Amino acid sequence: MSRNMKRPLDHITVVSLEHAIAAPFCTRQLADLGARVIKVERPEVGDFARGYDQRVNGMSSHFTWTNRSKESLTLDIKHGQAMDALLKLLQTADVFVQNLAPGATARLGLSAEDLKKINPRLIVCDISGYGNYGPYRDKKAYDLLIQSEAGFLSVTGTPDSPSKAGCSIADIAAGMYAYTNILSALLLREKTGHGSHIDVSMLEALGEWMSFPLYYAFNGAEPPARSGASHATIYPYGPFPVGGGATVILGLQNEREWQVFCEKVLLNSALATDARFNSNTKRHEGRTALKAIIDACFQTLSITEVEARLDDAKIANARMNEMKDVWDHPQLGARHRWQYVESPVGDVPALLPPGVNNEYTYRMDAIPAVGQHTETILKELGLSASVIAEMKQVGAI
Repeated sequence: MSRNMKRPLDHITVVSLEHAIAAPFCTRQLADLGARVIKVERPEVGDFARGYDQRVNGMSSHFTWTNRSKESLTLDIKHGQAMDALLKLLQTADVFVQNLAPGATARLGLSAEDLKKINPRLIVCDISGYGNYGPYRDKKAYDLLIQSEAGFLSVTGTPDSPSKAGCSIADIAAGMYAYTNILSALLLREKTGHGSHIDVSMLEALGEWMSFPLYYAFNGAEPPARSGASHATIYPYGPFPVGGGATVILGLQNEREWQVFCEKVLLNSALATDARFNSNTKRHEGRTALKAIIDACFQTLSITEVEARLDDAKIANARMNEMKDVWDHPQLGARHRWQYVESPVGDVPALLPPGVNNEYTYRMDAIPAVGQHTETILKELGLSASVIAEMKQVGAI
């Protein structure tokens, strides 16, 4: 670790009633910064995301990603003793995160207003599909559904077929805004002395990320067309096949780059001033004809040769990697971004969080088994061994 051996959220305790992705991704990032995260799960089965698949030596890929460095406390909060334990835990916690159905925590007596009475410094963060009020409040919200509601599907895919993102983009957006809102609330608490209530909506989070196509379609204008992996309004910008069956992704941003691209990559200087393509608007409108010219050139070259020309011309480019390529990516390896974390199925590799800070290293601790820390946490709360045994017998833990 760094010279001061401290992390930003050391001594901060987070309690989370969480499942799936948005809330767990938020709290895992708090744990990365040193927070103690106590994940409240259902007895025996735990977070249902544990059962999404068995791709990581029998453990779920989603769960592996979002739950390292946490403690698992199993509580059936419909049991009075379990609820008492949770409330006792929240009396001294710093942050409470939950992504149950809207209104569920209020019915349980765990609303922000309820919890403020027992802990005025507590920061409460609610994560839901549509927010705590409004006509869509009680509508079920999964990642794909929010991608649709936020307009993401309408601008993603091919002209013939809308496509979802290949990862849980709406969940990730909500988790990120919950994370940053909690960090802001912790800073605010240093000034005011009291906690905040944060209401994060998946729709609003992804809606923010949709601002470019929203403004592009401002005042009833035509929205960006679905254009596969190509840019909807800039050309050439996207995938192009090369010899040997590989694909290169490239992007041009301005007229200077277009001229250099023609001269050094296509070896066709005259094309730079061709009246069909001498502005981005014309290249966008004539992309079918221009693509044929680029494809004819690239098909005679290997991926290495195309990359060499693009790099020499200082044209932005990348390979279209598959997952196996990312696992072995030379840049990630050179920057030592992979570490191993412990888990119930043995050590598994994990990417360090983005951002290298010279003052601390990220916390990269174990992924918990269901209920692994239950007895330890309950003993910390002052419960006796006999009471814990009784709770276990009646299914409260």
